[in-house]
Amino acid sequence: MSTTEVLISELVELHGRTRNSLMPILQGVVQQEKYLSEDAMITVARELNISAADVFGTASFYTFLDTIPRGKNVVRVCKTISCHMKNKEAIIRALEDTLKIKVGETTHDKQFTLLTANCLGWCHKGPVMLVNDEVYPEVTPETAVEILNKYGRSK
Repeated sequence: MSTTEVLISELVELHGRTRNSLMPILQGVVQQEKYLSEDAMITVARELNISAADVFGTASFYTFLDTIPRGKNVVRVCKTISCHMKNKEAIIRALEDTLKIKVGETTHDKQFTLLTANCLGWCHKGPVMLVNDEVYPEVTPETAVEILNKYGRSK
């Protein structure tokens, strides 16, 4: 058995074999492996006795269930209207300039992936940036770069 298959087997034992177990199992795989490979989705489908299309449809629907490899640190900037009105574009530019990548890309050293998110639930404290699971409200271009430094920013 591969390490992914062992992980999925452990997650199935923890969460069960019902359709309701799909999300926590997929989240567990992403937490450990940083994304859902095609093999992982097929294994989950087989373990839960549901179609691979059903698993892929669920995975591709949710923003935080990545189906392609991401960097060690995933940086997400909220793109809702409230963050847009508070200059999120300047934050994105500062991050792109610092990391030398565009939104949707991963640095060559695989340390950072830069993405946007539909809503991070902090509209009253925008603009908001999320690095992995850590929320950073009221970000400016300068503080965004400082935050990257905490994670070993790529030069």
